[in-house]
Amino acid sequence: MTDKETLLLKKRELEDRLEKIKQDIAHKLSADSEEQATELENRDVIIEIARVTEEELAAVNAELNGAND
Repeated sequence: MTDKETLLLKKRELEDRLEKIKQDIAHKLSADSEEQATELENRDVIIEIARVTEEELAAVNAELNGAND
């Protein structure tokens, strides 16, 4: 597998992960207030994971763009 193929695979994986994260963030909160508290705490973690994933995706895209030059 070439470096470019590896980067394209990583890009697809990150895009899939980001899509799943966005779906999870969009999920409605539970009606139970105790469950809501837990969900909100988890949401903060998920938002941070999304941020890091977006950074990784940007880095992969930059590498791919550099490989195309």
